[in-house]
Amino acid sequence: MATVILVRHGRSTANVSGVLAGRMAGVHLDDTGVKQSAAVGERLASVRLAAAITSPLERCRETCREIIRPQAGPLRARAEKQLSECDYGEWQGRPLRELAKEKLWKTVQSQPSAATFPGGESLRAMQDRAVAAIRRHDARVADEHGDDAVWLAVSHGDLIKSILADALGTHLDLFQRIHVDPASVSIVRYSETRPFVLGTNTHAGDLSWLTPPRKARRRRRTDAEIGGGAGPDTPAESQTGTS
Repeated sequence: MATVILVRHGRSTANVSGVLAGRMAGVHLDDTGVKQSAAVGERLASVRLAAAITSPLERCRETCREIIRPQAGPLRARAEKQLSECDYGEWQGRPLRELAKEKLWKTVQSQPSAATFPGGESLRAMQDRAVAAIRRHDARVADEHGDDAVWLAVSHGDLIKSILADALGTHLDLFQRIHVDPASVSIVRYSETRPFVLGTNTHAGDLSWLTPPRKARRRRRTDAEIGGGAGPDTPAESQTGTS
């Protein structure tokens, strides 16, 4: 299997105004969000992305465009509706300060697996479709580009939190413990045995280690390293050719 870089969209106009945007049309990145997204593109400029998948909503497509701009080769983003924002139903478009007074708010915070938004979807259904979409695209990327392939998925905060919860083997009721900022980078490497979470909610740091050498394929280990392993870019790794 491959490695997916999960990026939440940059700061949007709805984020600034404190409104739950949901799937509303016309919600774009603000100036800060554009700069945040461009910064992610700079972090990933040295990473050879095999594919770019994005939520079809404007703020994600704009983020994805800024991220893939510095890529050395042509890379065309594909929209995936299963990575679209949660369907918040009647909550969509309302100020968060008002929603915090709703009885359902406490359920969303303490037992999200039991939360269904009025006129919308449940958080459980959201997680199911998001995880299924990520695993499906990951398998496709690995099949087309090899197990060392790295690809990009741009989506929304709650979706990425639910994907990370699944990768960590954490119950959905605990996914509110995971934090995903605008334009943050999280990384999951899938294998035949289990997912490996390589990073969550990161904002800085070199990511070139994600791209393997062009000439030598590395043997992808599917077991956890007892003791923690040597990590990337070490003399031991370059000598053995293993990860």
